[in-house]
Amino acid sequence: MSADPLNRAGTPQRSTTSPPSGSGASAIEVRRSARRRRTVSAYREGDRTIVLIPARMSEAEEQRWVNVMLDKLAAQESKRSLGDAELAERARRLSEQYFDGRARPATVRWVTNQNTRWGSCTPAEGSIRLSHRLQGMPEYVVDYVLLHELAHLLVPGHGPRFWRLLEAYPRTERARGYLEGVVAAARLPHVPGARDE
Repeated sequence: MSADPLNRAGTPQRSTTSPPSGSGASAIEVRRSARRRRTVSAYREGDRTIVLIPARMSEAEEQRWVNVMLDKLAAQESKRSLGDAELAERARRLSEQYFDGRARPATVRWVTNQNTRWGSCTPAEGSIRLSHRLQGMPEYVVDYVLLHELAHLLVPGHGPRFWRLLEAYPRTERARGYLEGVVAAARLPHVPGARDE
């Protein structure tokens, strides 16, 4: 009778999967371990993302936790805040990738005076400003806001042409949902007795 690889201590089962689009990693390696009971962790190793999970997890739980951990890693990496120069370079790369380089902002920078919007664009000046509140959010969310503002350099309003441009970005709906969740959470009343963290 052969031993079950999921139950042999010290021998994690490994699988490699393709990352969701926009995750920033070229491959995801999931390592299952019988010794790991409840915790899930992840880290970057070169161009790979390693996700460590308990062996007993179902495939559906695995996929859910992979997505959670990718978002968490992206948020941590994003907290190592991009400066204005890096933000401008990121905007240039996104314009190349999604708009064939047609959106060319003169300036792209973080600002601290935008508390009711995530970003703004002045097409006549070619300037894009992103709210400092985006710092620390997952990369795909920052990329979406940048693309949104870049699209305004090409189409001023929010009509059908504008939204067709943003359809090219595969994580548009997810990013919009994330931002809507942040706004909704900010409206929730403070729960008495909850610990502030």
